[in-house]
Amino acid sequence: MDWIYAIIYGIVEGITEFLPISSTGHLILTGNFMNVPWSKEVKDAFEVVIQGGAILSVLVYYWRDFLQMRRIGTDRAQQTLWTGVLVATIPAVVLGLAFGDAIQAALFKPSVVAWALIVGGVLMWLIESRRVTPNVQAIEQIGVPRSFLIGLLQCLALVWPGFSRSASSILGGMILGLDRPTATKFSFYLGVPTLGGAALLNLVKERDLIFGEIGLVNVLLGAGVSFVVAYLAIGWLLKFVSTNNFKGFAVYRVILGIVILGLISAGVLQNGNLS
Repeated sequence: MDWIYAIIYGIVEGITEFLPISSTGHLILTGNFMNVPWSKEVKDAFEVVIQGGAILSVLVYYWRDFLQMRRIGTDRAQQTLWTGVLVATIPAVVLGLAFGDAIQAALFKPSVVAWALIVGGVLMWLIESRRVTPNVQAIEQIGVPRSFLIGLLQCLALVWPGFSRSASSILGGMILGLDRPTATKFSFYLGVPTLGGAALLNLVKERDLIFGEIGLVNVLLGAGVSFVVAYLAIGWLLKFVSTNNFKGFAVYRVILGIVILGLISAGVLQNGNLS
């Protein structure tokens, strides 16, 4: 059955990682309903490692853009863009290394995730209801100071599990004047060092545990499925945000949060620590 679990986890991760709906919330429900027999340590590590597949999909989807890094020595726009991405990543790295374990131990619970989904959904609706004309319509125009602020706002997903890294970075970008497509694309870019680094670190630290209980083939299967599904999700989301707002995602988040709280109340989902 491990290969079936790996495929389903890969599908859920691929769909939800870059959509502003919280991959954490969906993976919680997925693991609960499948009653996955893996140990909690293995399951947590596996969920992080298969993020590597989703991150690889960003590199492949934007391969032409990433090739432009070759001109970073002479191209001022490329220098500004990638300096901004690097600076925006720093807050999450510092906060994660300093307090990541403590935050996970104290806050990684279904009820916390549920309320993060609900509050995030309400904020998403309110932000989308504003009538503000964006003044940044290309990632090269974001600039380093604005990139740093987006990076700080991205940390909301770290200190409040379930808020969604994509949601916090996209909404943060919109608050700071980015249009929807630009905020979404920049969120993808930020995911490369942020999630890619976490996936690689977990793979190195927990390789014996993961491979010993799940096996290399199933890890590759989960990451591969995540890659394919995430690649499709990126293309769909970019087309969607070009003509639509995020209010539909806001409603979905609130409903999912209520469902999780309902499952907790009914005793179907235990509200114990998930780390």
